[in-house]
Amino acid sequence: MAALYTSSIQSLPLLSKGKVRDVYAIGDDKLLMITTDRLSAFDVIMGKPIPEKGIVLNKMANFWFQKLAHLIPNHLTGINPESVVSANEVEQVRGRAVVAKRLQPILVEAVVRGYLAGSGWKEYQANGSVCGIALPAGLQNAQKLPAPIFTPAAKAAAGHHDENITFAEMVKRIGAPLAEQIRAVSIQLYQEAATFAAERGIIIADTKFEFGLDANNQLVLMDEILTADSSRFWPAETYQVGMNPPSYDKQFIRDWLEAILIDGKPWTKQAPAPDLPDEVINRTAEKYREVLARLTQTELT
Repeated sequence: MAALYTSSIQSLPLLSKGKVRDVYAIGDDKLLMITTDRLSAFDVIMGKPIPEKGIVLNKMANFWFQKLAHLIPNHLTGINPESVVSANEVEQVRGRAVVAKRLQPILVEAVVRGYLAGSGWKEYQANGSVCGIALPAGLQNAQKLPAPIFTPAAKAAAGHHDENITFAEMVKRIGAPLAEQIRAVSIQLYQEAATFAAERGIIIADTKFEFGLDANNQLVLMDEILTADSSRFWPAETYQVGMNPPSYDKQFIRDWLEAILIDGKPWTKQAPAPDLPDEVINRTAEKYREVLARLTQTELT
């Protein structure tokens, strides 16, 4: 199957093209969400696709939506995406799209951290806390936290970095009842997923969820969940406290981008992105497929 860098659906109105997903309107109450093979790193979209990445992400998200549906409603409608586009557009949606409920998005990302890594590790080194949550002294990089912590982020416009905020700031933005509901269910989702993944030899170091409200103001889980784009997955067999474990997410590309020199200087992490070599593209695609197989015990078909 050919890689899909961008979709070109003419039978439905285009609403948005994000870093990875292209979204089209289906009437007033539903959306067609197509997961492309685009990849963004440091909030910059790479110029080449990662073949089958969108299919992997879509399959993994749907797996988790089904597995965790008893905890909270999600945006899936069960409608076949191939049934809402023209016959000549079916290949653009096959295996990589969903028909979702149209929701009012909550513009705060719900981040749950079970381990100290990434920006959380950097912040902890500076002041002993993460997003205003004080942590015990003496923790090391990649160390498991005493309990998962909820560290929200304010969603930024396209091309800008999301901003870590405190829970108090989240309460100011969306109100205490909704903020507390999101925190509670996010931690519950993370704990159940992390327990399941551990049985498959995968550590979920951290992840993020996105939520919306339906017409009845009911909280609904949306977008994607627990994929290699929205989570930090570590293979348990190579995990060691004190070092950055090899990961199944796009950290492989981030590491390559931080190591290269352009005209003798590091990349500025601003567009345009450097061209990815075929070796990096293929290795990244392998990582995505491998974590799908380990977690869901299924292969791409």
